[in-house]
Amino acid sequence: MLSLAWKFIRFDRAKSFGIITAIVISIFLIGQQLSLLFFLMGLMGNLVNNANIQDNDIWIIESQSNNVNAINSIDQRNVQEIGSLDFVEKAIPVILAPAQATFMNGKTAAVTIVGAPAPEFRMGPSSAKIDSGRIENLMQPYSLSAEYFNARTWETELFLNKPIEINGKAAKVGLITRNAQAFGASFMYASLENARILGNFPRDQVSLLVCRLKPGMDKQEFITLVGKNFPHLRAWDPKKLKNSTVKEILISSNMGMSFGTLVIFAMISGFFIIGLTLYSSALDRIKDYGTLKAIGAKKGYVNKLIVAQAFLYAAIGYIIAMVLIIGFKFGVANSGLNIELNIPFLLFLLVLTMVISIGGSLFAVRKISKLEPASVF
Repeated sequence: MLSLAWKFIRFDRAKSFGIITAIVISIFLIGQQLSLLFFLMGLMGNLVNNANIQDNDIWIIESQSNNVNAINSIDQRNVQEIGSLDFVEKAIPVILAPAQATFMNGKTAAVTIVGAPAPEFRMGPSSAKIDSGRIENLMQPYSLSAEYFNARTWETELFLNKPIEINGKAAKVGLITRNAQAFGASFMYASLENARILGNFPRDQVSLLVCRLKPGMDKQEFITLVGKNFPHLRAWDPKKLKNSTVKEILISSNMGMSFGTLVIFAMISGFFIIGLTLYSSALDRIKDYGTLKAIGAKKGYVNKLIVAQAFLYAAIGYIIAMVLIIGFKFGVANSGLNIELNIPFLLFLLVLTMVISIGGSLFAVRKISKLEPASVF
């Protein structure tokens, strides 16, 4: 069956080239847009992704926000109040201070200083995202981190102990991270004290609390308890807070709609281009299909032959599209776009390719299934 389908494909090379090109363009665009969307979604949740989270951690923020990147500060006294609860092992204050960084060449950039108590640095950066330097360097006075991939945006060179200004105060780069970017303002990690000083953050306020629960305490029970006893606060599982943050940004920015529309149009255009081209190709070879039926081929066999051609088109188009997507991944890696091509995503694209191609072949199947052998002679 596949060998005969291959002969049909080779017979009309012009239309075969057009079908494969349509598949490649559709799948490449879908893969490119979705991988970019997933990368941006990762940036939206990077405050959580970069943190050193443990299974018994609960994050507490003010109750009005579902987006951890845009929260109001809370009273410092909440740290002692929640930390004194029997089932809380420790309450760790964290501050997120917006600031302006100024570099030696006069360039400026909006940054967010993420401050957490040393030497734990529960908000990160995690060891996997440290490019150079040691996290202990952030304990030095006026020391904070900088992101490797922000150097191009900032139009400056980054190196350890590089002098910079934060809100007009002298500081230095004590650590360089990689792939710890933020969505919007750049993250610069620091100790809690350095973040307060450099970010001009009030000493009677914090941004959020990281609560480490004692063994045996149910996380959902603690979340409910916080909601009842501290109505101005809200407790979150960190992973759920990340998902909520991503959802909020996608909805408020219409980014999900924009990327989704591009993907849907790529699918629809690919489906109809492939379907109509296969339909046209079937009409050109209608005598061949009529001959097959005349010599005894059943309708199901002829239909399977058309579907087999669509399968081969899909396989060839998918391989070429994957080569292009992998090339795109490595082509943008140096600019800080960390595109992930995991197995589930690649399998999704494979299934989508088959659906578009084989689904499009149904136009031709419908036409040929009604064909009477006598009508072509």
